[in-house]
Amino acid sequence: MIKNILITGGAGYIGSHVTEVLLKNKKNVFIVDNLSTGYKKLINTNANFFKIDINNSKKMHEIIIKNNIDSVIHLAAVLSVGESEKNPKKYKKINIIGTKKLLLAIDKTNVRNIIFSSTCAVYKDGYLKVSEKTKLEPTSVYGKTKLKGEKLIKFFCKKNKINYGILRFFNVAGASSSGKIGQINQGDQLFKNLSVEVQKKYPVFKIYGNNYRTKDGTCVRDYIHVSDIAEIHNQVLEKIYKKKISKVLNCGYGKGISVNESVNEFKKYANKNLKILMLNKRKGDMVKIIAINNNLKKFIKWKPKYNKLSTIVSSCIRWEKQINN
Repeated sequence: MIKNILITGGAGYIGSHVTEVLLKNKKNVFIVDNLSTGYKKLINTNANFFKIDINNSKKMHEIIIKNNIDSVIHLAAVLSVGESEKNPKKYKKINIIGTKKLLLAIDKTNVRNIIFSSTCAVYKDGYLKVSEKTKLEPTSVYGKTKLKGEKLIKFFCKKNKINYGILRFFNVAGASSSGKIGQINQGDQLFKNLSVEVQKKYPVFKIYGNNYRTKDGTCVRDYIHVSDIAEIHNQVLEKIYKKKISKVLNCGYGKGISVNESVNEFKKYANKNLKILMLNKRKGDMVKIIAINNNLKKFIKWKPKYNKLSTIVSSCIRWEKQINN
């Protein structure tokens, strides 16, 4: 039985939602986060928190042993495509070396299951829809570091007979219906940026590139609600443990939404002084990517709960209003 779960990056956006789901399912949750991009206010008071960097293998190993950790969910990472192009060394240090150090800490412990958060940015650009067998050829530095992380996890787990689940996230957005957690760090994520702008008297919606080869000229993404992503972690972890198998799974709805469509949904919440700013394309941005999620649906009999664009957007707006008041 899975009992004691360690989450790296548990004070972050996705980590806090995963924690919420696991605690509801009566698991003991142990969070490790150096709070460089995580936030104390997102840490669930029913979880055990350690302010430690994952690069500190010795301390990490001690925590795993002392708390008899049986499963690790590795979310700690930096994840901005734009920033990765400007600062590749940072991405190598955190996403690659950090993963190596974590695996060093897990070695010779009772950990039998590892869930790794990867990304659709590992796929070759230019495909309309991608399955887990689509060619892996990352465009961005970020995508390259996450693909390297996948390979490290696979090699380590096969060598040590550990079950792994590699979850390739598509674009995660939204906030928990509990109202207690959501996205704080802005980065360059579209839904967060639009949510912030909506609160302003003179909102400015930025669109990076409107001459892509898509239906309306803007990038197309597969957006998935963070609460659905959190539930996927819980169910995949249970399944790999029970079946003693490992899986790589696309985590998206299988539906493409353009930047323009997203902007139009957010417009409903903005005042009449809204300004749309058209900017140049960003290096590393993929044109269009949509998940083929058949394997995920089959593996955990998955049915999403929050897959309407209006549901995702309204939850973003609710959260933004709450943290601004």
